[in-house]
Amino acid sequence: MFLRGFCLFFVLMALSLSFELPNLNSETLTCNPDDLRALTGFSNCLESTILEWNWNSTDSPGCCAWTGVTCDNSTGFDRRVAGLELGSKRLVGKICGSLAELNQLRVLNFSHNFLGGSLPDNLFNLQNIEIIDISNNAFVGSINNKGMCTISTKIRVLNFSNNYFSGEVPKDLANCTSLQHLSFDENILSGSLPESLFQLKNLSELNLQVNNISGSLSNGIGNLSNLVKLDISFNLFSGVLPDIFTRLARLEQFSASSNLFIGHLPTSLVNSPSLQMLNLNKNSLSGPINLNCSAMKNLVSLGLGSNLFHGPIPNSLFFCRGLKTLNLGRNNLSGELPHNFKNLKSLTQLSLSNTSLSNILSTLRILQHCRNLSMLGLTRNFHDEQIPNDVSLEFKNLNSLILANCQLRGPIPEWLSRCHKLQFLDLSWNHLGGNIPSWFGKFESLFYLDLSNNSLKGEIPKSLTELRSLISGKVTIEEPLSSFELNTAGQGGPSLSYRQISSFRPTIDLSYNILQGPIWPGFGNLKRLHVLNLKENKFSGPIPNDLSGMTGLEKLDLSHNKLSGEIPHSLINLSFLSNFNVSYNQLCGKIPRGSQFDTFLNTSFEGNNGLCYAQCTCQSEQIPILSPRKRKRTIIGLPFKIGAATGFVLTVICCFISGWALPKPHKRKYIRFVTS
Repeated sequence: MFLRGFCLFFVLMALSLSFELPNLNSETLTCNPDDLRALTGFSNCLESTILEWNWNSTDSPGCCAWTGVTCDNSTGFDRRVAGLELGSKRLVGKICGSLAELNQLRVLNFSHNFLGGSLPDNLFNLQNIEIIDISNNAFVGSINNKGMCTISTKIRVLNFSNNYFSGEVPKDLANCTSLQHLSFDENILSGSLPESLFQLKNLSELNLQVNNISGSLSNGIGNLSNLVKLDISFNLFSGVLPDIFTRLARLEQFSASSNLFIGHLPTSLVNSPSLQMLNLNKNSLSGPINLNCSAMKNLVSLGLGSNLFHGPIPNSLFFCRGLKTLNLGRNNLSGELPHNFKNLKSLTQLSLSNTSLSNILSTLRILQHCRNLSMLGLTRNFHDEQIPNDVSLEFKNLNSLILANCQLRGPIPEWLSRCHKLQFLDLSWNHLGGNIPSWFGKFESLFYLDLSNNSLKGEIPKSLTELRSLISGKVTIEEPLSSFELNTAGQGGPSLSYRQISSFRPTIDLSYNILQGPIWPGFGNLKRLHVLNLKENKFSGPIPNDLSGMTGLEKLDLSHNKLSGEIPHSLINLSFLSNFNVSYNQLCGKIPRGSQFDTFLNTSFEGNNGLCYAQCTCQSEQIPILSPRKRKRTIIGLPFKIGAATGFVLTVICCFISGWALPKPHKRKYIRFVTS
């Protein structure tokens, strides 16, 4: 009996343990008390709450199961926190020094949050840390003298990009012998690069772009023999580029755009067989473009735009068979496009704007053989040539064409109608004549059309009110690579540069032409249109009430036309409208009030003698809209004029009663001032 009871007790104990042991061995065990204390201190420094972290529940499985917390794989009860990955968690607050107590931490990721303040001095006391990513926050202060890698010798990744760190690049990097990825880009760092940086033999990626770093690029950069990517663009580097690229045998991407570099291209750079992307846009580099494309067989993207290179476009570029993106715009080049460019079969994006090219017909006939060409910039070339109307021209994949400020003559060519993928077209600042073709309305993806500053005539084709992309807004935009820029003529003629097509607002600009007829009510269908500019034409008739349907409109300029009737009151419903101008027309009636209209200046309405702010209609006598200067002078002078008139009448009466003869008035010369 005793033996049976003992056996029953043993079985029950075994069953009990069988239910408890899985919990003891699971990854949800309570974490180490030191780690828990460190996480508590970190949480207390936050102004936001990590909802998934359960502090008070009695049945909490422990911090090793919390969101973003990873514990190591060692067995037993004492599991240690090895990873703290809380990227994109909308965290607000600062980092406390208590994190240094996580002495087994290997990965720290706080990227894409709203953390700020300065970094704690003991952050780099984490002796096992390998990855620190605090990018895309609001951290401030210097990152010098933090003892970087003195204790944390295992760091492989340091990503401090897109914060507000200031001061110089840390001088104590020499101990970071394991470092492979270093990103200090998009901060406010200044000064020159420390020599200790060039001792990081294992570094494969170095991002320093968008800072205020100055000085020359040291020959020591050649010591970083494992570099694959080097980006120092948008800084204040100066002097010549060092001729050390033979030592960077693994370098695939080199960007030094928007600096102050001068001189010729280094021989070792233009013979680099490993380079895939080279971006030197916006410097003051000079000399001929002497790339050895026979050696640079892996080159895919080349940006040499906005420099001082001279001479013809080199024939040798033909040997860079893998080129997809080429930017040579804004240089002192000359001559015609080499015929062998037709063999660049991989070319998708080409900018030759402002290079003094000639013979547009030959250029287009060559480039049509680049079947993958999608973006083409030819602004400020082919001065005063005839725009080709060669019906054999065909660009099936072209989505962006900029042919502005070339003073081209002739009508808009028919071959453009076969560019079915067009999204962006700029033909502004030319001498194009004739009518706007109706086939523009057939482009399903066209969202930007600039035909301004030409000599186009006739009515606007109704098909422009049927552009699908401006009705539904469903357009997939292909963005250019980083070495490519779109150069447009810009308002008033100066060239403007954009790195992304999405930087342009959906636009129809027909200003400064000789267009006439009505403004079609159908424009109200273009709900995705942001800019409609019809300034300086000869449009007549009323402003359609239907324009209030353009709910995304930000700018509407109808000035300097022959429009009549009232301003539709429905336009106050255009809640995004910030730029409105109907000056110098033949409009009448009361100016709408409310919403955005209360913010528009008088200059938006002047030159319409029939407009008024008071209660009036087009049939009644109107009070003209005056410019601010005229209005002030009128208001101030009103009492004086009334007093003078009264005095004159009394004088005449007195003279009549007394029998005095009034003197004959002298003739005076009057000068009429006309303001525009």
